[in-house]
Amino acid sequence: MLTIIHGDDISASRQFFQDLKNKQSDYVLLDGNKMTITDLVQNIQGSGLFGSKKAIFIEELLTKLKKASKESKEILDFISKNTKNATFVLWESKEISKRDLSFFKNAIAKYFKLPKNIFLFLDNLKPGNAKNSLNLFHQALGNGIKEGLILFMMQRQIRILLVLCHAETSASQIDEVIRLAPWQLEKLERQAKSFDILNLKKIYKKLYEIEHAQKTGTLSLSLVQSIDILLLEM
Repeated sequence: MLTIIHGDDISASRQFFQDLKNKQSDYVLLDGNKMTITDLVQNIQGSGLFGSKKAIFIEELLTKLKKASKESKEILDFISKNTKNATFVLWESKEISKRDLSFFKNAIAKYFKLPKNIFLFLDNLKPGNAKNSLNLFHQALGNGIKEGLILFMMQRQIRILLVLCHAETSASQIDEVIRLAPWQLEKLERQAKSFDILNLKKIYKKLYEIEHAQKTGTLSLSLVQSIDILLLEM
């Protein structure tokens, strides 16, 4: 059996992945960025507890796999041919294309998608756009998106914009940028031109401070209020 969990709603997809893992008494967790074909072979040798199938949970395999390499092909072929001998559950932090999913004939794909207005909110993060940003932020909250996830996505967006604004940093060397489609990169490059690098650094520092205060219980306001103020000051 093979289940592929993917999509941009990372919070919901991670919870689903964790729930499946908690139901297993005998499982192994592998990092798709570091695992080898040997890891897979060794972990499905023999049966699981009381003769049950072994469950193998893999994080970020398809997202970070170098498809052109020989070992990558061996890993994909091995999983595809051994779905009757073991239970495989793959978790990916982004949407996997239908073309890539089609490689696994009998896979169960679980797709978790965020409402479109969260991306509209992120695209509208720019100086002098506080009213619109606040409106889109609260629309996203109204659609059930947790403020913690919105904070995480804001950090990612500003981090990418920082890379694109920083002449000394090669965008082609940053994993988050490498994974972007050309149209996404073009849109972010346009957005980056709305900022100067000092402003972006200030925003990113403030986002980190909010996250740290939230985790340590020292945030004087609610997380929503803290993001509201940041948007007003942007």
